Amino acid sequence: MQTRHTEIDSPLGELTLTADGDHLTGVYFRQHWHPPTTAALGQYVEPATDELLRLAADQLHEYLAGDRTEFDLPTAAVGDPRQRKIWALLADIGYGQTKTYGELANELADGTTAYEVGQAVGRNPLSIVVPCHRVVGKDGALTGYAGGLKRKRFLLDLEEPAPAASGRLF
Repeated sequence: MQTRHTEIDSPLGELTLTADGDHLTGVYFRQHWHPPTTAALGQYVEPATDELLRLAADQLHEYLAGDRTEFDLPTAAVGDPRQRKIWALLADIGYGQTKTYGELANELADGTTAYEVGQAVGRNPLSIVVPCHRVVGKDGALTGYAGGLKRKRFLLDLEEPAPAASGRLF
């Protein structure tokens, strides 16, 4: 059994996790902008019966409960070279931090535009694990997210440092 998937419940709704061999290849929301193909899904397995998918589910639950700030999972995202380069930049955005599409384009320093960065970010197959939710629009504006803006806001609020979050209450 190489390509397979499972579904788990989460505070963000049902998540579909996909794997190929020893690598997690996707984390998708319901109504995801770019869902996995039938071939990328493979057969359905119960998460408890698959060590990798169980580990991914456990780590996602820990993260969404506020008990984890990093993922320790073997991943393999399928995309073209430019997409993979941009996704690698996403992985370097720290917990509780954000960057703009323009900042990421500047980091690439290869002529890639902020719009092109946004297109690649929107096709990130490893939502949450590769933190595309940490990319915001110019001046910090909340912009598109493959799982929807409510989910993006939830994830950013989850990662917001406690002093900043409590400071907004007064």
